[in-house]
Amino acid sequence: MSTDSTRPTGRRDQRRPRVVPPQRSRRQPHRPPRPHQWFAERLLAVLSGQRPVHWMLGHTIGDAYDQLAELAPSAPLGAARGSRPVLRHCRGAQPATGVVEAFASITAGDRVQAMAFRLEQGADHRWRCAAVELGGERLTTGRPGPR
Repeated sequence: MSTDSTRPTGRRDQRRPRVVPPQRSRRQPHRPPRPHQWFAERLLAVLSGQRPVHWMLGHTIGDAYDQLAELAPSAPLGAARGSRPVLRHCRGAQPATGVVEAFASITAGDRVQAMAFRLEQGADHRWRCAAVELGGERLTTGRPGPR
């Protein structure tokens, strides 16, 4: 009988099971969202009525807060027939240093709406929303609507 407690009884060779090192994950490291993507989510939450407009107080400059205060009460990006609005696409362009002009498309039920906004980077390196515009029309199936 064997006195080695790690070897099975009757085994006489000294080989041990090979230890395989754990494989590294092939996933990309988590990248934080870009400023325009982060702002698009925040603006969607305010303009759909999920968050109050004062939630954007420290994140706006100039007339942007006034624009949001006018738009938010009517919840223009609100749910349609019980479906929650979702950010479909968000793209941004940088026409100058410290400026991002972005657009996003939002869906809620059979509606698709467009949202455009401008971000400006302050001396403290924080991005703030400087302007917001909304537009869009209802998707129709079958015949096209009036133009």
